[in-house]
Amino acid sequence: MKPKNTLCLWFDTDALQAARFYAATFPNSEVTAVHKAPSDFPDGKAGDILTVEFTVLGIPCLGLNGGPRFKHSEAFSFQVATDTQEETDRYWNAIVGQGGEESACGWCKDRWGLSWQITPRVLTEAMAAGGAEAKRAFAAMMMMGKIDVAAIEAARRG
Repeated sequence: MKPKNTLCLWFDTDALQAARFYAATFPNSEVTAVHKAPSDFPDGKAGDILTVEFTVLGIPCLGLNGGPRFKHSEAFSFQVATDTQEETDRYWNAIVGQGGEESACGWCKDRWGLSWQITPRVLTEAMAAGGAEAKRAFAAMMMMGKIDVAAIEAARRG
């Protein structure tokens, strides 16, 4: 059954490559359908891949090959909760290491310009705790690119 709500992500021409990368990188992710354009459209020809249906960590998505007129921005990001430094490193390195770029505070971008927040649960738990613990964890995070789980745990303890 088709979900009522699907994220539509605009790509230039490589929605299928992006969907395949996400499916190979994240659990509970897969490419489910590829649809070709029935006729020419402003940035493509009949028979070109127009849309790709896929899931990322169970979230239904549609990749639209709409051409170069719109670009991704940090106003939208996938936030991925991680349980260990190993898991944090695996996702971060996969995104950054395949043509992406590092940013600050657990954020990075993939090679298609989509933003990702690779966020260890220890950080979100510290923020939810509030008070001095949250303040220390937040200050530690503000100095990081990829989140260092041990450093956040140390900051939580004071």
